Amino acid sequence: MIANQIISRGIKDTQVIEAMREVPRHLFVPENRRESAYDDRPLPIGEGQTISQPYIVAFMTEALDLSPEDKVLEIGTGSGYQAAILAGIVREVYTIEIIPGLGEAARERLEEMGYKNITVKIGDGYKGWPEKAPFHGVIVTCAPEKIPKSLIDQLTDGGRMIIPVGEKRGIQKLVLLRKDKGMVIKKEVMDVLFVPMVKDEKLKA
Repeated sequence: MIANQIISRGIKDTQVIEAMREVPRHLFVPENRRESAYDDRPLPIGEGQTISQPYIVAFMTEALDLSPEDKVLEIGTGSGYQAAILAGIVREVYTIEIIPGLGEAARERLEEMGYKNITVKIGDGYKGWPEKAPFHGVIVTCAPEKIPKSLIDQLTDGGRMIIPVGEKRGIQKLVLLRKDKGMVIKKEVMDVLFVPMVKDEKLKA
């Protein structure tokens, strides 16, 4: 996986490569899918959600240009795999999952694996986590139709966000955003297909 899917496609950040090497991806995949855990594709994890393909995880992580003392917010915990990758690079990871079953399972999995620098919250990712802000990086693993202002507000100056944006059935763009002295600089980096971001009211409907 590391050589054929990550390094061969241009991922150069040694922190990201080592984190991807260290985290056992198969433990974040349902047992009936574990034979495919290291394949170059996303996999279903239940509740209509997926674990992203390894390259996308590496690409999005590298795009944040992280340092060991950074604090990162993740929206869309899913299985907890992306949070585990981040935890191998930065000081603190705060991750939000709106689907209780997934969030609780991810929390239990990460605790059993010994992660001490990941905090999981069940809640609405649109709102971010203002009590823990500001963040040096924000990574969003589900696609809203537009970038939530609350997430931009919770970025520190110089911080970065990587987020897929677009309609559920249309083309989504992976957007890299950087906050610079109050200005927001955005760059579309590739076409992607992520599960849509769920709001509280949609979940209850």
